[in-house]
Amino acid sequence: MSATHLLPGQVRRSAAEVNDSIRRFVRARRGCAWTAEDREEYACLLAAWTSAMRDEIVTAA
Repeated sequence: MSATHLLPGQVRRSAAEVNDSIRRFVRARRGCAWTAEDREEYACLLAAWTSAMRDEIVTAA
């Protein structure tokens, strides 16, 4: 399921939470070649962060 589409009962994480997940993900793979699965997971994390940022900006406006 896309990071931008939630399943019933799921709660969207804040941009700060997703950003922390991205940092941990990248640190864990420092110095290693990324697999196709790594790139896919990173893309999902970026999509989740973008969505969270968009929600926070719209809410603030």
